[in-house]
Amino acid sequence: MLSSEVQNRILQYNPWLIHPDQANALIHRYLPEIYVLRQAEPVKLHNDRALLIVGPRQSGKSTLAWRLLQSCSPNILYLNLEDPLLRSALGGAIDLVALLRESYQFIKAVFLDEAQHLADAGLFVKGLVDAKPGIPVLVTGSSSFHLMSKTRESLAGRADRLRLLPFSLKELLLHEKPANPIASKNHGKNIFARQMIYGSYPAAYLANDDQDRARLLSDLAEALILRDASDLFRIRRVDVFRKLLTLLARQTGSLVNFSELASICRVDAGTIHAYVEILEESHIVKVIRPFAGGKRRELTTSPKVYFVDNGIRNQLLNSFSTDISLRTDKGALMENWVFSELYKRLPLMASIHFWRSKAGGEVDFVVEQAGKLMALEVKAANLDRPRLSRSAHSFIEAYQPERFVVLNLSLETHLTADNRTIEFQTPENFE
Repeated sequence: MLSSEVQNRILQYNPWLIHPDQANALIHRYLPEIYVLRQAEPVKLHNDRALLIVGPRQSGKSTLAWRLLQSCSPNILYLNLEDPLLRSALGGAIDLVALLRESYQFIKAVFLDEAQHLADAGLFVKGLVDAKPGIPVLVTGSSSFHLMSKTRESLAGRADRLRLLPFSLKELLLHEKPANPIASKNHGKNIFARQMIYGSYPAAYLANDDQDRARLLSDLAEALILRDASDLFRIRRVDVFRKLLTLLARQTGSLVNFSELASICRVDAGTIHAYVEILEESHIVKVIRPFAGGKRRELTTSPKVYFVDNGIRNQLLNSFSTDISLRTDKGALMENWVFSELYKRLPLMASIHFWRSKAGGEVDFVVEQAGKLMALEVKAANLDRPRLSRSAHSFIEAYQPERFVVLNLSLETHLTADNRTIEFQTPENFE
């Protein structure tokens, strides 16, 4: 039996259970005034398995969950697991199951928010689903380590997984689509320009002005570094963690040498590897590795690191100059934007690589999905006519990709080369 203190805390989080006639207004507090429809919608909820929504802090996970749960209002049980009182009271799924059966038989859905704070989120959700409550269970969390990597086996067949990242270009284009095609093209260019500098985190992107965007990104970066790093992952050397983030931001799109980073940070290489793994698990950066196609011509040693969001990368460098043409890092910025868009669009099972050959050839991105290859070259420049690099010719000849895209700032056309149609696309029309 839960203590009266715990029961009162639950009701504080769920005032609609006391005032069901005010449920819509009370739940609406959790929804933003401006809502951008996510590509993940609609998501079907099931009574026999959970839905896990993972992604970086403040990417819109809880907002999406509340959207999906509106049909269950007012009979929703919301548990914020960042609250230490609730975590200690709900030591295991059996406690929550007992609560549902004894006091909340009328509940139509359970929402476990910030579940990465549970000691073993996977076993908790497994126990809850196995108890067959007969209602949807939604789970959100910012750490893949706590919600996906460690739970893949225990939640097999018991949960659907959804990765929610900051807004994609497609989501933003659909949100405010101008009536005529000329305005639409300019609108796409404006969205791309803002994403390049300030990224796509909902609060920052939708802020009133650039000053607010920079401030919100600063607050978010501190939350990612201090709260997640020190509290969730118990990192002792937060100073090293912060320095590593800055170094990675400077090396965006370049080959990364972990031993060299360790030397600069004055720690061992194992610490750097561990910290980078935490950054990946928190959806701040992504390590991409060389494409190994088995032709014995690839270089497959050093990886590259990209940020999931351009805004966080620029905040770490305090670099918010909006004149992209004058920025010395415009190539790295555009590469990072392309990676971010690919990562947002691709399913969980797809993989992103880059290609380097012993002969010096390079292709920026190689995507493997369902046994098919797609390759992309990124040109942060205005092109006057379609041309294909030697590296592109070499890659196409060796691997015959399903698609080859040259992403640039001005040219939209096609070119036939090596029996392949090469697509030249601009960011606002990137598909």
